Amino acid sequence: MYSNIKTCVLHGLSGNIIDVETDLSRGLPVFNIVGLPDTSIKESKERVRTAIKNSGYEFPLSRITVNLAPANLKKEGSQMDLAIAVGILKSSNLIQDKDLQDIVFIGELSLDGKINPVEGALPMVISMREAGISKCIIPFHNREECSVIEDVEIIPVKSLNEVVDYLNGELNIDSYINENRHFQNEDQEYTVDFSDIKGQGSLKRALEVAAAGSHNILIIGPPGAGKTMAARRLPTILPRLTFEEAIEVTKIYSIAGLLPSNSLIEERPFRSPHHTASSVSLIGGGRIPKPGEVTLAHNGVLFLDELPEFPKSVLEVLRQPLEDGMVTIARANGTITYPAKFMLVASMNPCPCGYYGDPFHECTCSQGSIDRYLGKISNPLLDRIDIHIEVQPVKYSDLTDKMKEESSATIRQRVNKAREIQIERYKNKNIFSNSQISNRDIRRYCKLTKEAEDILNVSYNKYKFSARTYNKLLKVSRTIADLDGEELIQDKHILEAIRYRTLDNKYWG
Repeated sequence: MYSNIKTCVLHGLSGNIIDVETDLSRGLPVFNIVGLPDTSIKESKERVRTAIKNSGYEFPLSRITVNLAPANLKKEGSQMDLAIAVGILKSSNLIQDKDLQDIVFIGELSLDGKINPVEGALPMVISMREAGISKCIIPFHNREECSVIEDVEIIPVKSLNEVVDYLNGELNIDSYINENRHFQNEDQEYTVDFSDIKGQGSLKRALEVAAAGSHNILIIGPPGAGKTMAARRLPTILPRLTFEEAIEVTKIYSIAGLLPSNSLIEERPFRSPHHTASSVSLIGGGRIPKPGEVTLAHNGVLFLDELPEFPKSVLEVLRQPLEDGMVTIARANGTITYPAKFMLVASMNPCPCGYYGDPFHECTCSQGSIDRYLGKISNPLLDRIDIHIEVQPVKYSDLTDKMKEESSATIRQRVNKAREIQIERYKNKNIFSNSQISNRDIRRYCKLTKEAEDILNVSYNKYKFSARTYNKLLKVSRTIADLDGEELIQDKHILEAIRYRTLDNKYWG
């Protein structure tokens, strides 16, 4: 007897339909799985055999051949267990439903027949929807994340017995609909706020500009100046995720097995890896390439505290994703591309002891140690960071000032207004913020007044900016003009953008 059951495998964030072809024929009892299965799929033979027996069904004493088509595509993951078991039961006439071609089966089997949750269930369901599949049978514990897709019928099951009874019409399982699955695009309550930061007006302004245009930012200053405190409050002024962005982020976290409460992620990610992180953990990889920190920060913030403490080889891997908004991981068994559009926020001390240039403390570092310390940050990496801001120690008068500081909600209103201008300007261009403007479109969208053009010309020659820095200056000044509601970039806008790039000469000149 022959049966054909559909399941799915992931390649990066994309899923491919796999036909699980099962044939039972005469001969010595043997159970073979062919079609480029990996170790986890080969091991499924024992899980499937035992699960069928412990579910009360007779395992066929036949020559069983399972082919995973297309045979030239490498398959990996334990989510095929359920499809293989259903294929065997269908070929054994224990499942009477004749047509299962419109259903995709996803799930890992326990030895007792229970169905365990799998990683990457949401991207699988999304890929199946794009392939025209309208019904998916999935593990019960994956129902919340998969139910965010409204035009696919989600059938959550707890055991192999439930699946068989459902397919034979002996059990009715309603399609799962999460009553709270509708996207809540509302302002979120945070436990931290920009009003907690005393003083540091220039730093707050730089972070507001960075948030308004999704620009990368480097914060330099002595210990205790509030660099980390301010960076951790950046998410409180960022715009809310759109539904499409939330789906992208949820897909990534589903694949990585980091999805909290198996539901749609509605907060922008904030990732802060320790400086002992390896290049693989930052960029992604492994035998089966998994998303790294740059992908987990997609549509959010990647915060690198104490930037020079990271190994230089680790920092250099950031150059390609910062430029391209994606990361490509090549391994012997395949090449996978993950999205990596994130805001880089980095903080650092100006020297190993931290007090170089501090008006209240004496620096104990030699010039050689300072040069080696700063030398860990290469010029190509600095060039890709749009805003460089230096902070000074907080004054006592600022700490004791009773005046209430500006709240995150107030700043976020200005940021949202600037983002709305950008969305309207770039509609139908697949651009969502000023930082994403291509070099080809910069002159079209970043128009300067004559005075601003003259200032940029003088500054370009004086500070010996690179062509990349020139483009970054135009993008940042475009964001500053948007915050002011101005169509043309004026002299005050370009001057502020230039101030954010003059630290190169002071520390790395």
